[in-house]
Amino acid sequence: MPILEVTKSAAAQIKRAAEAGEMKGLALRLAPYRKEDASIEYNKMGFDEIKDNDVHIHCEGVDIVFEPKYKELLEGTIMDFVEIEKGHHSFIFLNPNDPHYVEPKE
Repeated sequence: MPILEVTKSAAAQIKRAAEAGEMKGLALRLAPYRKEDASIEYNKMGFDEIKDNDVHIHCEGVDIVFEPKYKELLEGTIMDFVEIEKGHHSFIFLNPNDPHYVEPKE
């Protein structure tokens, strides 16, 4: 099992965001952190150069990078881009390392 999987929907959105922000060719950097309730927060992400010490994942045509210290938090995670409410899309992280994780029914 890969450390992190990226769905086709998430990859397509990452590519759109990179093009819109003139960041094409850069990797998406993740910097998750554990909150006081032990849940994992993912709001720190942005496009960046790949650094020598990064964990580098290439999936669905996009590059995802993060510092090695985040590997344990991200192990087994699926990153998706879904419609949360009608007309409102968002990245979600299905992460079995989060104590609030509930496996999707679909």
